[in-house]
Parts: sequence; C-alpha cells; structure tokens
Amino acid sequence: MKRFRAGVIGVGFIGAVHIEALRRLGNVDVVALCDQVNTTDLAERMGIPAAFCDYRAMIDACDLDFIHICTPNKTHFAIASYALEHGVNVICEKPLTLDSQQARQLLELAEQKGLVHAVNFHSRCYPMIRQMKEMVAQGKLGTLFSLHGGYLQDWLLYQTDYSWRLEQEDGGASRVVADIGSHWIDTAEYVTGKRISAVCADFATFYPIRIRPSGQVETFSGKQSLEGEPFEVKTEDYAQILFQWEDGIKGSAVFSQTFAGLKNRMTLSIAGAEKALSFDSEKLNELWVGSRDDYNAIIVKDPGLLAAGAREMDSYPGGHVEGFGDAFLHNFRQIYNRADGAAGGEFATFRDGIRELEVCEAILRSNREKKWVTL
Repeated sequence: MKRFRAGVIGVGFIGAVHIEALRRLGNVDVVALCDQVNTTDLAERMGIPAAFCDYRAMIDACDLDFIHICTPNKTHFAIASYALEHGVNVICEKPLTLDSQQARQLLELAEQKGLVHAVNFHSRCYPMIRQMKEMVAQGKLGTLFSLHGGYLQDWLLYQTDYSWRLEQEDGGASRVVADIGSHWIDTAEYVTGKRISAVCADFATFYPIRIRPSGQVETFSGKQSLEGEPFEVKTEDYAQILFQWEDGIKGSAVFSQTFAGLKNRMTLSIAGAEKALSFDSEKLNELWVGSRDDYNAIIVKDPGLLAAGAREMDSYPGGHVEGFGDAFLHNFRQIYNRADGAAGGEFATFRDGIRELEVCEAILRSNREKKWVTL
C-alpha cells in the first residue's frame, strides 16, 4: 500500500474533519496545512509539521500527493488549477467552483495531467444512503414515482448570525442551494441513478440586511455580537424547488439555513409503486421502509444485514453508531485507493461537480425568471 503526503488548505470546521479522517486511513501523512489566521498555532496544536499562509508556497515546498481544498468558494478554481499544474491530486469541498465554466476547465486540466480529482460529496458514503441505492437498483421499490426532502439548518437564523458564505463575492451567486442543497441534489441523483431534467424554483432572503461583526467567525459558531456593521445580503436564506426527473419521476425539496431547532438535517424520501424509503441524516443509522400491504419497518445499520455496497461504508459492528466523520473516512479511502491504482470507487469527481453546478445554475435562472427551466 502506497503512503501518501497530503496538505490541507483552510483549517476551519471542515478542514479539521478532513485531517481527522485522513489520519484514520493509516497510509496518509498530513504534512502541511495552509490558512490565513493563527497558522503556526494551528499546526502545532494539530501535530502537523509545516504551516503556510500561501498555498503556492506549500505546494512548491512539500512534495505533496494530494491537496484538500476547504477554503471559501471563490478560491477553489485558483488553488485547484495551481495544484493540478504542479502534478498534485485534488479533493475539493463543494461547490467545486463559482460556475460550471470554471469547473469544466478544471476537469479538462485534471484529465490532461492524468490526476485523481474529487468533490467531497460525502453523503454518498453513509451506509444507509448506500443501502437505499442498492434497494432502488434491485427494483425493490418498483417503478419510481417521486422524490421528496430537503436540507434544513438553523445556524443563520438570526440577523446577527454571520459567515463568509453570506458574502456573494466569497460564496458565489447562490448560498443555500450551493452550500447544502448541492448535497441533496448529488445524493438524490446518486441513489436513484436518474437525472434531473427540469426545475422550478422560488427563493426568499429573509434578512436583506445582516450585521457583519468585527473579527473572524467560524462556521456553526452560534449567535454573534450585535456589534458590527450592516451589509446587504444578495443570496438566498431559503429555496423551494419542484423537480422533473428522467422517466417522468416528480420531486420537490426545501433548503433553508433559517429553520429553528434543526442543526443539520438532510432528508431524502423515495416513493415507488411497491415500497417507499426515507432517510434522515439526524438518524444516520436508520432507514425507514414503507409498505401498503405489510408492516412498515426500520432497517438499523448492521453490516451483517446490509447490502454489499452499504457494508463497504460501515466501519463498525451492528449497534455501534456510524457518524458524520466516518463518511469522510470512507470517501477519502476510495479516492486514495484510486490514486494507488485500485479500480472502482463511487466518489464524486469533478465531472459530478460540474453536474451539480449546472443544476444550481438552472435553479438560479428559474428563480430569477419565475419559470420552469430545462437542463
């Protein structure tokens, strides 16, 4: 098994999760990190040998096999381009870039260089999501009728809540759809194997004016001080979307970062002619199965009972809870195995990142023009 050298760029909430998951793989050394604030202190605290404030200096100096991009969206294209040009494999947080044109350029460059490229759509790697996928593929639901669900959070509920994601310059034209809706969209297409063919969207920005605090604010850091300056918010707090899918399948979803009490809840329900399935990310180890002529059931995660693909995403025996960080572990294992020459793996590539951006752009256009938009 090859040993890899990795560098992580951006060490906030998600960057720290990347580092923890990489260390659990066993064959990856996180040799460097890059950030703009308290970089040396971060490196010392996390036991990482080298610290940089410039990603180019890190890539030039550290002989890396992989970089992990966990920075604001506007920086993804430049960082990934530089890494690929220098022969470094790339794992990027979503969205891949600010628009699909940039993403296509990255895919072309990665393929020219023959490098591994991935977007961290980790939800594909929850055992019960894989169980859903296999049950759909095996025809256990019958003909698919509809998909429903959404992604709800409350960390931007108050006018004084702040994140760089609220700044259109940093995050891009969309916030809720690009930030959390992208996970739902990728997961729904992955589980069903069906593509979205048209969308009809309606957005709301509940706080056109918010308060920008002085000083740095971490994601999910809770209520902020009332001190600060007002600024205009140009991205959505809420999105409701109707979907048309291939084969006449219908769908709907709601995405919001202003839903009190729900911290990080993604739900996906699939209705078929014979059975239905429902997944709730706040109950990661369960999958609801609905029937008309039999008892409804809850499938509880147990590798001895799950389908083969789901077992590959299961770290622990039955009764031992699988969590958020474990999905990162399973996703990264597939990606690094690919770099080690292994075939297979169902991780999201830059091509999937392009797809998500194309759907997001269609949703933005639909909201703007107040009509159905075909992909």
